Amino acid sequence: MVGALVLLALPARAQPAPSDGGGEGVRGTIVDEDDEPVAGVAITVTTADGQTVGTATTGADGTFQLDVPGPGDYAATIDQETLGGLTLRNPDRATLEFPVREGQQRTLLFPLGEGDRQVGGTLGRVLQLLVEGVKFGLIIAMASVGLSLIFGTTGLINFAHGEMVTFGALAGWYVNVTLGLHFVPATLVAVLVGALAGAALDRGLWRPLRRRGTGLIALLVISIGLGLLVRYLFLYQFGGQTRPFAQYAVQRAVDLGPVTIAPKDIVSILLSLAVLTAVALALLRTRAGKAMRAVADNPQLAASSGIDVERVILLVWAFGGGLAALGGVLLGLTEQVSWQMGVQLLLLMFAGVILGGLGTAFGALVGSFVVGVFIQLSTLVLAPELKNVGALAILILILLVRPQGLLGQPERLG
Repeated sequence: MVGALVLLALPARAQPAPSDGGGEGVRGTIVDEDDEPVAGVAITVTTADGQTVGTATTGADGTFQLDVPGPGDYAATIDQETLGGLTLRNPDRATLEFPVREGQQRTLLFPLGEGDRQVGGTLGRVLQLLVEGVKFGLIIAMASVGLSLIFGTTGLINFAHGEMVTFGALAGWYVNVTLGLHFVPATLVAVLVGALAGAALDRGLWRPLRRRGTGLIALLVISIGLGLLVRYLFLYQFGGQTRPFAQYAVQRAVDLGPVTIAPKDIVSILLSLAVLTAVALALLRTRAGKAMRAVADNPQLAASSGIDVERVILLVWAFGGGLAALGGVLLGLTEQVSWQMGVQLLLLMFAGVILGGLGTAFGALVGSFVVGVFIQLSTLVLAPELKNVGALAILILILLVRPQGLLGQPERLG
């Protein structure tokens, strides 16, 4: 018999007050293998020094809730005697230690039952990490296409692109949770809003700066400042906590051979593949896509051929904003929505586009996919906290060995 116990931190209020437990807490649901709630299970939460915070008991719907005094280190212990006919898969994991930051939400898992399969050895772990890397790489690729095309068409290295990812995730969360629209239509709204925001940025900021002849170094510095400004506006408005979407926040993983994966991750992979395939076909076969590639390859030659370069650049910003928003929503579905999720992804996006070839859309797709898979597989030899070091190593190595990237063309200087 297999089941799961999930603990979720309480959503924090807009202005938590740690001194009186303002918003911090834990809650969760206990279900059996048939997703039926299990009532009467006791969960005790203690502080790091062993002081008891309180004990919560699941109700008829299998849920419980317990406030904690504020941010800090805690431990949650499940009373195995109250599980009835269920048992913990690993009795040594009856107590889980976890930190609670100010307003942070957490998900903790106590697997129940003996389990009916064993994924043994290095091969099983490699396959699991490979699937996770594919999922993560596809999300990076989706967010990176716009970053690469913007550089190709304007020469701008946009350090505020990570905030476009965050904006899409926050827009989707607001429409889904605050306005009550289901996750799927909320995602469509977020993509549309992200595309409009990208176009508005170009019309309202970057185009006037280009017409004034602002240098690329100055534009780069402006993008850094813009990123900082928008990031802390997100913090002010959204708060420092992470928050899940209203639907699909917690799902039981399914077994696909030696790999365990949640249904939402399967959908994320398939949707990312479909979107990126559509993007590739659009760039190859549509007039707008051909114009984008022409301007990215040589803006002066494209302009002399009759292409409206400014119109194409506007389309690139809208195109990149929509894809970044979709990438943010999918990343938020996997890891929950945070005010700084985009900037945390920015290094990986740069590593992906440089690996594939800065300025080329297809290079961004290939490079980002490779980066996503590589950093997940690197946890075979590195601690998970250090996995992004692999992306930085790729960045340095490619710049030394092949500066133009995998799909980029070498250029002669001087």
